Amino acid sequence: MSEWWDEEAFADLAERLQGRGLDVERAIAEACRLRVETPSWGYGDSGTRFRVFGWPGAARTVEEKLADAALVHRLTGVCPDLAIHVPWDRVPDWAGLRRRAEALGLRIGAVNPNLFQDDDYRLGSLCHPDPGVRRKAVGHVVECIGIAQEVGSTVIGLWLADGTNYPGQDSMRDRKRRLEEALGEIHSRLPAEMRLLIEYKPFEPAFYHTDLADWGMAHALAVGLGSRAQVLVDTGHHAPGTNVEHIVAFLLDQGRLGGLHLNDRKHADDDLIVGSINPFELFLIFAELRWAIEDPRTQPEARRVVYMLDQSHNVEPKVEAMVQSVANVQAAHARAWLVDGERLRRAQREGDVLGAHRTLLEAYETDVRPLLAEVRRRLGAEPDPVAAYRASGHQQRVARERTGAGSQRGYPGA
Repeated sequence: MSEWWDEEAFADLAERLQGRGLDVERAIAEACRLRVETPSWGYGDSGTRFRVFGWPGAARTVEEKLADAALVHRLTGVCPDLAIHVPWDRVPDWAGLRRRAEALGLRIGAVNPNLFQDDDYRLGSLCHPDPGVRRKAVGHVVECIGIAQEVGSTVIGLWLADGTNYPGQDSMRDRKRRLEEALGEIHSRLPAEMRLLIEYKPFEPAFYHTDLADWGMAHALAVGLGSRAQVLVDTGHHAPGTNVEHIVAFLLDQGRLGGLHLNDRKHADDDLIVGSINPFELFLIFAELRWAIEDPRTQPEARRVVYMLDQSHNVEPKVEAMVQSVANVQAAHARAWLVDGERLRRAQREGDVLGAHRTLLEAYETDVRPLLAEVRRRLGAEPDPVAAYRASGHQQRVARERTGAGSQRGYPGA
């Protein structure tokens, strides 16, 4: 066992944190409460626009994805939900899929319709100029609402590839109105307990204009639809330099942040392991979530925000990449709950610019590995989940047992 994972290391860290006036037990309680949804598509073979790379032992079926997700949950203690993608994960018996998930200690999380891989969607789906194609797209989303009811999900995650490549290709205002009409029909079909999370993306696969290009457009549509529509913020769906934590803070204050698709980027939508490029941004996002949770005005909706991984593991082992991602999320989340809030607000009120900044840095620079080891111990998980996975032999075993191409041959980039 490494020196930072033993009980003595945790006791030492707890003493130092308490010496700074921090409530260690509260930070642990919040870390135990954290839930991170993993995506079914992150366990299967995926790739870029140029190639899908096969990985030995990658999940080929939704049943194998469930098995891998259950292992990630056992290792980390915080991943009981698996998001699914339709039709990639289509099965003849959705109730049976729910039972298989529950037998593994899992739940089916967000249901994600696919509105980008059918030939009919070459010019768009919900925004397509052909009303027949739009009806087909709406029908698929409505089908996914029914699937969500069967598997026990309360979230529909909607990302559109709709847009145009050339000026004059289509009317942007007409496309907006088609989108509003289609989303209105979809929203009207939602059961009372279900939410529609609207995702946005600045570009790709459309490169002249994208119908849902930024958070403002997604927010405007959500407000127009009603209370069951919210915005889904993908941390990679922004141009370099975008202040994502500001977007998160604004949407939280509006009560319209429904979920986060967590990944990392160097440029835009690189779908790298979350926290691998800009861990400070991830920490600041969780800090904004903490402030919203502590504020009675925003707490109810802030507690409902769904944290989901959405990554394309192209050149790395699937399960290990997932475990590392969850560990990075746990670390950023724990650091956010170690910010001295009273000291920060005092510095803000007094105009102490660097004092406020240093308060954030003090929490960010804290080595939280001993604290997370204690959290995982309380959850019955592994103190060091990455090391435990590497020692488990799982990768070698599935590489021997799972042979043949998988059913998933692409990745949404959503």
